[in-house]
Amino acid sequence: MSSRQSLSSPPGFQLPSLGGLADGIDAVGGEQDVIELTYHDTPDLRLARAGATLLYRADDGWLVTLGRGSAADPERPRHEYRFEGHASEPPAAALDLVRALVRTSKVGPVARLRTRRRPVDLRDASGKTLGEVLDDEVTVLAGGRVAARFREVELVVDDVAPEGLTEALHSRLRAAGAGPPDPSPQIVRALGWRALEPPDVAVVHRLGPAPTAGDVIRHALAASVARLVAHDPGVRLGDDPEDVHQARVATRRLRSDLRTFRDLLDADWTQSLRRDLKGVGHDLGAVRDTEVLLDRLRAHAERLPTADQPPAKKIIQRLLQRWDEARAELHEALASTRYAELLDRLVEAAREPALLPDAEGPAADLLPPLASHPWEKLRITVDDLPEDPSDEQLHEVRIQAKRCRYAAEAVAPAIGKRARAFAKAVAALQDILGEHQDAVVAEAWLRDVASTAMGREVFVAGQLASLERLEIDRTRAAWGAVWGAASKKKLRQWL
Repeated sequence: MSSRQSLSSPPGFQLPSLGGLADGIDAVGGEQDVIELTYHDTPDLRLARAGATLLYRADDGWLVTLGRGSAADPERPRHEYRFEGHASEPPAAALDLVRALVRTSKVGPVARLRTRRRPVDLRDASGKTLGEVLDDEVTVLAGGRVAARFREVELVVDDVAPEGLTEALHSRLRAAGAGPPDPSPQIVRALGWRALEPPDVAVVHRLGPAPTAGDVIRHALAASVARLVAHDPGVRLGDDPEDVHQARVATRRLRSDLRTFRDLLDADWTQSLRRDLKGVGHDLGAVRDTEVLLDRLRAHAERLPTADQPPAKKIIQRLLQRWDEARAELHEALASTRYAELLDRLVEAAREPALLPDAEGPAADLLPPLASHPWEKLRITVDDLPEDPSDEQLHEVRIQAKRCRYAAEAVAPAIGKRARAFAKAVAALQDILGEHQDAVVAEAWLRDVASTAMGREVFVAGQLASLERLEIDRTRAAWGAVWGAASKKKLRQWL
């Protein structure tokens, strides 16, 4: 690992001699290098404004950077992805990663940086490089003309370098006239301050003291659209199941919020969005449900005797085939023009939802009745249950609990901690019934496997199914108490 610092270089700055910074440290100048970067973006700089970059480096191919200050998660780590390809056109795989930001727009060159780099290596007595100083002169070209020039010095020091080397290096450069680092990112100096304008979907984390219902609706829709856009690249990469989970949650919340606020929204507009979101949610759900089942079976398989591990792996391999098929269908959906157009509509919905005039009234007055509807449906669903409800009936309770929770969370920015406490209690009910449904689905799938398997696999599928049956019995016994806690009158006095 190494530490990096940057310093600005005023006109006339000359890099000083860097030898003798510490005992045995020598400075060796390297050959000047010329680095050319071409930034690609939409005409309105959607990538830059969202904290993403798509660029071509003449000596290193294409680079996509994601995660820098994303709207949905400012702390989301920065990730870089490299691709081979010709300079004239971004590779399809690179464009795929930024599709949710670009949507139906087109990308093209927006700025070119030509950097003349003079490196100086810092070496110990054995000749090992412990760090370097990079003296960069950068020319920004835009529209065939020189748009800007700037110079900066970057210090790169290895962690194994002698203590105090960084401080000594910094002091010598400052004494020679180097100034504090320019706070504006390089991309701003390349593209101008438009690159720091808000992204297409800006999430307001705290509403004003007296928000309108429309303010709350915008807040809820923007949060979910930003979440979907932020996790879209991860869904395409497939490295982390959490991305699929979060994207699915985003589509579910959007559909739920559009349902909750439907009395304050244009009916045709709402219905169209909910319909198209259902299709995307279905494709995400097919992948996510398979991943959940895989996690369950892998965990249960580890509990089996060693002799039963190979048959268990064969059973899990069947599920992996289903997962591959589901991912292929999801990728096809995400690559479609229809999905890009839906994202355009969602971005517009987050900024300017189709509000009815009544939505400009006080949120505190208008929203509690809207959140009470899903609660009443949940209560009626539970009250109508027989003494020994079926798995399907408990699943319906879970669905109603999820809608009730989402509605409470959607209005919470205006209602406050009372709505959040209620949502938390209902979420516990949703969770326990979710565990029940996952076990029911897993057991049913294992029964199907057992009906077509051969030899030892039949026995192992039965073992795994028995473990799921234990989970079904546990959650059946537990959900009633959780419902009792969630249905306390004091939690819903605000409704």
